[in-house]
Amino acid sequence: MLRFCSLASGSSGNATLIEATDSAAARPVRLLVDCGLTLRQIKQRLCAAGVEIDDLDAIFITHEHADHLGSALRLAVCAHIPIWASRGTWDGALAGTDEALAQAVAPLMRIARDQTPIAIGALRVEPFTVPHDTREPLQLCAGDGARRLGILTDLGHATPHAIGMLRGCQALLLESNHDPDLLERSGYPAFLKRRILGPHGHLSNAQALDVLAQLMHPALAVAVAAHLSERNNRPERVQAGWAPVLGCAPKDVPVTGRHGLGWMAV
Repeated sequence: MLRFCSLASGSSGNATLIEATDSAAARPVRLLVDCGLTLRQIKQRLCAAGVEIDDLDAIFITHEHADHLGSALRLAVCAHIPIWASRGTWDGALAGTDEALAQAVAPLMRIARDQTPIAIGALRVEPFTVPHDTREPLQLCAGDGARRLGILTDLGHATPHAIGMLRGCQALLLESNHDPDLLERSGYPAFLKRRILGPHGHLSNAQALDVLAQLMHPALAVAVAAHLSERNNRPERVQAGWAPVLGCAPKDVPVTGRHGLGWMAV
């Protein structure tokens, strides 16, 4: 069985817990994707999901922005587990890290690469590159051999490569970051608006809806809207757009935010 839980999503912090259960294994395999919270917060949210840090098997960091990196290095050291990231993300993550922590995490560092699968027990993780304004960002699919979850956030536009990697997923966690009209009327400075709207920024509601439409297929059972801007978006706008594509009522479209979203089976 494959299931996932959004512990937090948005500019204030991101973390997603993925769990795969293999009948041949003594316990589930658990992967934490991003850790953009304090160590105390991540422990609390894991506990609320019924998981302790010692239950984690690995961490995967998509890119080095603080709302995704957060306390990941400290968590890896505390839990004595491997932490995966691209070489570029590692360069960015370690650039602002004190020497003692860098030395402690060094034996746990693993390099993730585009289209190079990673085996973590019953989980198969497939990283892929995306256009975002960091050194070497990766998003991913994670599956147990029968079901696949695709995670796609923090990108300025959906490339054919990203769409191709996500095809056939039974579940999606998909960024729908902003409404351009709300962003334009916001108090954000001009440079920040340009960054968000740019080809290496974040997906708008319309862009996310286009991605969702491209990835629809009969076996897609779960689609969660993620990384919504609290200032420049409204959950009800996203839900109204997604509902006709998913064939459900707007209120039934799941949206995750700063407080996360409970366990969902794939």
